[in-house]
Amino acid sequence: MSEQQPTPQPQQDGPDTAPTGTGSQQSALVSRRDLMTLLIGSGASFALAATLASPLDNLIDELLDTRANTGYAKGESPHHWAMVIDLSKCVGCDYCVYACQATNDTREDMRWNIRVEDETPTGNVFHVTRPCLHCNNAPCVHVCPVGATYYRADGLVVMDYDRCIGCRYCQTACPYGARTFNWEERDDENPYTPEFGRPEISRRDRGVVEKCTFCIHRIDAGLAAGLMPGVDEAATPACVNICPVTARYFGDMNDPNSEVSRIIAEMPTLRLREDLGTEPNVYYIPAEGMSI
Repeated sequence: MSEQQPTPQPQQDGPDTAPTGTGSQQSALVSRRDLMTLLIGSGASFALAATLASPLDNLIDELLDTRANTGYAKGESPHHWAMVIDLSKCVGCDYCVYACQATNDTREDMRWNIRVEDETPTGNVFHVTRPCLHCNNAPCVHVCPVGATYYRADGLVVMDYDRCIGCRYCQTACPYGARTFNWEERDDENPYTPEFGRPEISRRDRGVVEKCTFCIHRIDAGLAAGLMPGVDEAATPACVNICPVTARYFGDMNDPNSEVSRIIAEMPTLRLREDLGTEPNVYYIPAEGMSI
């Protein structure tokens, strides 16, 4: 079984200046009605679209119960990883987008972390960055027919690229647009290396779905070396390390003294499309003028 294999190149998180380009994309954070429209337009039937847009439907409940008994939550872990993104701080610099692309060696049109510009009811412009949300109740996991995407005991939703058959069910099921399909072999140059870091994992093969991993290779290697993700940079996702305004935080929800635990306990936060019941592990501190 293969997850992400690190390459022996040194990491480099911080640039002095950003290259030309933008990480901004159209928002995929849509209403249930819009989600159904998108799913149908992607080839899903109306019935399937309605089911995926309402994950608490009886069919999804059955899928959840079935998947829970198949053993895809691997082993036990004392940790449960989460990310907090402060929308009131984010300046839209795209450094997190570029660092992710450099570190995980993703293509321009297959970014794992994107930025969306939005506006509050009071007219304040703010920026939303969206990695994979690593949901506790992830539709992508429940529709995969071969168990290629699954929960780890530490809360991460991961991919086994050797097992993936490229059916794209998970991509269709994700209500956040956080998954991309690799249509062709890569021979392109990464425009964000070395300024924003160097690739730390190998490129994925043609014909598989890929997504943000919270830099799982850093987490695992860091823990093995006695480091703490969210505290020690070498064990922390690249997007968190590089943020020039400290708008991103990462840590262990099982530790009440971790920064993410304290923020969530003490400050108002929201999660994207909580009405879907997906229980994301990415929390957002709202921008000024947002109602929650």
